[in-house]
Amino acid sequence: MSLKERILQDVKDAMRAREKSRLATIRLVTAAIKQREVDERIELDDAQVLAVLDKMVKQRRESISQFEKAGRDDLILQEASELEIIQSYLPEQLTEAEITALIDAAMEATGATSIKDMGKVMGQLKPKLQGRADIGAVSAMIKTRLG
Repeated sequence: MSLKERILQDVKDAMRAREKSRLATIRLVTAAIKQREVDERIELDDAQVLAVLDKMVKQRRESISQFEKAGRDDLILQEASELEIIQSYLPEQLTEAEITALIDAAMEATGATSIKDMGKVMGQLKPKLQGRADIGAVSAMIKTRLG
């Protein structure tokens, strides 16, 4: 079963179980997937669905940080709930040691020695890390190593 099929099945399951908040979040996910399919006139595969989910996770994290600054605890709880549900569709997150090993391998493969080579390193790492790590945090780790 593909990731997209699993999400669509979870919509039906949430409807049957009358889980309103879970259903609303999963519908947001299906809407984002459908929007991208319509915009690009393609059928999304698992990697592309992961990219959509990754983008949604990033949006939720940014929203939570903004709501924390504004002191909106009610909205923080809602976003955190959505974040948890969306993350349940992502693969298991990599540990910091695994990320470091991947960075080392990518730097060695590309021959990266300075910050100018960061694009090459990120280009090689991004497909391996999609949905499995926070790309922004990985980018910061690479900057400190190259800088």
